[in-house]
Amino acid sequence: MSAEPERRPILEMRNVSTHYGLVSVLRNVDVQIYEGEMVCLLGGNASGKSTTMKIILGLVQPRSGTIVFDGQAITGLRTPQIIRRGLGSVPEARRLFGGMTVRENVLMGAFTRTDKPAILQDYARMMQLFPRLRERSEQQAGTLSGGEQQMVAMARALMGRPRVICMDEPTMGLSPLHVDRVLELIRSVNREGVTIFMVEQNAHLALQIADYGYVLQTGRIVLSGPAGELMHDARIRDAYLGGAGNDFGGGHAG
Repeated sequence: MSAEPERRPILEMRNVSTHYGLVSVLRNVDVQIYEGEMVCLLGGNASGKSTTMKIILGLVQPRSGTIVFDGQAITGLRTPQIIRRGLGSVPEARRLFGGMTVRENVLMGAFTRTDKPAILQDYARMMQLFPRLRERSEQQAGTLSGGEQQMVAMARALMGRPRVICMDEPTMGLSPLHVDRVLELIRSVNREGVTIFMVEQNAHLALQIADYGYVLQTGRIVLSGPAGELMHDARIRDAYLGGAGNDFGGGHAG
């Protein structure tokens, strides 16, 4: 009986390093994300989390290493090219067009698409998934609460029909009530089959909903493992306090 073929990651960072000027930001980072998973990247301020996301999305170029999406290298591609291949983005601080309506912001997520009937169908589906946005569809996005703006950013990303969505600090600046709602929506999106890669500073919240986690400290992956194990690992606390070493494991086999 032949062995099953080895699963390959849908998104992978291979030995990625970069720096801003003389300051090293990422050093030899390896990350593997498998289809259908929700993976979180944890770390404190200035750990390199947001730079990791920007490199994946083509906003920052690595000095060395490779980004692979669905088996093909995407290193060096421009952001629109990467998005067309099936990567979506929910950026830090949402980055909405505050003077445009909720509807206009959501439809901006379909800017690479030309299938108008399907776009309208997807928009209707977004209004079902995010009923609060249906109530506010003609309201200017800049007048919404932080949690509602996060919903707009998620709906906008989904309009591109991505296979993977990269989320940068999705709970930042939200009230506890909105944090719970946004986390539940992230779970719902993941259950629909969209792979999630989430950068998050709040380790406890992220590990509650993730399948797998990585801990980034001063540009290096210092710890990784199944989220349930990391939740109870004392080294998480050490990593956030700056005491973790660099020998806590690498990627996972899915």
